[in-house]
Amino acid sequence: MPNRPFEYFHDGVKLIGDLAWDDTRHDLRPGILVVHEGGGINDHPRARARALADLGYVALAADMYGNGEFTSDPKRRGELMNPMRESASLCRERARAGLDALAGAPGVDPARLAAIGFCFGGMVVLELARSGAALSGVVSFHGLLSTKEPAERGRVKAKVLACHGAEDPFVPPAQVEAFAGEMKNAGVDWQLLVHGHASHGFTRADAASLGMAGVAFHADAERRSWRAMRDFFDELFAPDC
Repeated sequence: MPNRPFEYFHDGVKLIGDLAWDDTRHDLRPGILVVHEGGGINDHPRARARALADLGYVALAADMYGNGEFTSDPKRRGELMNPMRESASLCRERARAGLDALAGAPGVDPARLAAIGFCFGGMVVLELARSGAALSGVVSFHGLLSTKEPAERGRVKAKVLACHGAEDPFVPPAQVEAFAGEMKNAGVDWQLLVHGHASHGFTRADAASLGMAGVAFHADAERRSWRAMRDFFDELFAPDC
């Protein structure tokens, strides 16, 4: 599927995402926002966007930091990521800019939108859902589940699927339990899929190269979580794609 850099803006910051779509089709299709991990936009979210395009969606790999920045330096990663972890409002507004850009992209039906995210990106799409954004659904893959602004009853429009590794040291059982309680109390249509023996970053085939303790690829969890996402989207959008 073709893909191309896709520029949009938030609060004066130029954001450079990557749009993937099937250019042989001329109908309006559901749009899926794809949010990167803590280092920024790189080949992983771009590949996921292309995979979604192969399934018939239009997908935008979003840029949460600006100018398409990606870093493997832990210090710089913290400088980029921590302000959005500390400010739910900033995180939600930046993600909403990506969603709005996707809604206006060629081939997208703005009434049928969803979002997926990985690690930091999983946190982002959950914050987007908590904000009340007009989404059909969100999927978090090994995402951070905690928030400074819990979901309010009646505000969340999106259905929620969270795919979590049972051995994830960055999202301990207490955080998982709190998330479940939050979703229940807010009346959200939610699912939690816990993958046994899987750690943080289980979708990343190159996880070992990151050299981070507690981050590891898990082939079964990767395959099963992607299948769960496909079933989730089939429920939301079929027979549209």
